[in-house]
Amino acid sequence: MAASRPIVQLLSGYLTKAMVDENSIHKALANPFRREILRWLKTPNDYFARERIDLGCGVPSNAIVARSGLSQSTVSAHVAALVEAGLLVPTRVGQWMFLARNEDVIRAFAEQIRSNL
Repeated sequence: MAASRPIVQLLSGYLTKAMVDENSIHKALANPFRREILRWLKTPNDYFARERIDLGCGVPSNAIVARSGLSQSTVSAHVAALVEAGLLVPTRVGQWMFLARNEDVIRAFAEQIRSNL
């Protein structure tokens, strides 16, 4: 039994690294507005207190559009890049799209940066 534990830990570490596409994350983070979205979603109550519907699945995408002052299509393009990079998790509830940070991917990416650079 004890021998299987390191294998499980190794597999878990491999899966986390496999979830992290460093190049797409760097590309997504190259845009200041995308970094701002991630900053807003880190502490959503500070930025979306009135607009927030707490269903435990993030912030409604229309709240991000409203806060940004940008068009819905522009925000959607930025959000799509963050989702593609794995940094955001979209959850559809009825007609609403909620967005939350993918903390596992963010943590794994930060660890890769810390250990490799």
